[in-house]
Amino acid sequence: MTTMVHNETDEDATVGVAADLLGLTVRTLHHWDEIGLASPSHRTPAGYRLYTWDDLERLSRVVAYREAGLTLDAIRDVLDDATAEIGDTLREQRAQLAERIHDLQQLDERLERMTDAHERGILMGDDEQREVFGDDWDPQQSRAARFVWGGSRQWAQFAERSASRSKSQWRELSESMSALQRDLADAVGRGVEPASEEADELVERHRELFSNFFPLTRQMQVCLGRMFEADEGFSSYYNGIGDGLATWFCQSIDESARHHGIDPETATWE
Repeated sequence: MTTMVHNETDEDATVGVAADLLGLTVRTLHHWDEIGLASPSHRTPAGYRLYTWDDLERLSRVVAYREAGLTLDAIRDVLDDATAEIGDTLREQRAQLAERIHDLQQLDERLERMTDAHERGILMGDDEQREVFGDDWDPQQSRAARFVWGGSRQWAQFAERSASRSKSQWRELSESMSALQRDLADAVGRGVEPASEEADELVERHRELFSNFFPLTRQMQVCLGRMFEADEGFSSYYNGIGDGLATWFCQSIDESARHHGIDPETATWE
């Protein structure tokens, strides 16, 4: 809040008195003096600053404009230039403030979405999720995943990406995953060998698609492949896409890892 000087005084004010009157620090008054913004008219024989009534009035105006958000250079222009249009300066300041408020509102909205994404995973309602991912999709899956993975770096990365992903982008990603699953089912149905070039291409395509959720290294992919085969829920899901797909996909991921110099038996989640 701006502190105004109400009463004239017959005596000049010392820097300490001036600072107390205006709610400033002595150091601030020294700085303003050094840069020529608001200097005392007098000094004692010992060199101490003394502020007249007019000096205090100028200081009050400096404080008022500073609290309005003007820079010290802009304040100097307003106070020293007789031709300066104070109204124009203040309107410009308001315009800048409005822009800052807009930016802060957008930042607040992004933070709100990121907070929700960390708690919910996918920022769509249940009906929207079924519309995008299909009628068989269970919206509880992403919420349940938070309880399993919520404290991990990968969940944080997933949430951060989810916060900025639109419904159409989710749909595009879902369609790409569905296309991959159809190609995986076709490959296992045709008896494609896990170590073949075609299998390697499918594994790499899976890794790249999955990296839309969080960065997936080849070692991490090996761990996922083992989970796809060993976990009853995952294996039922993949085998429902194609008979024997869970085991075939796990083997294909292992072989692809070997082709990149990784021993799948020692692969870790990193």
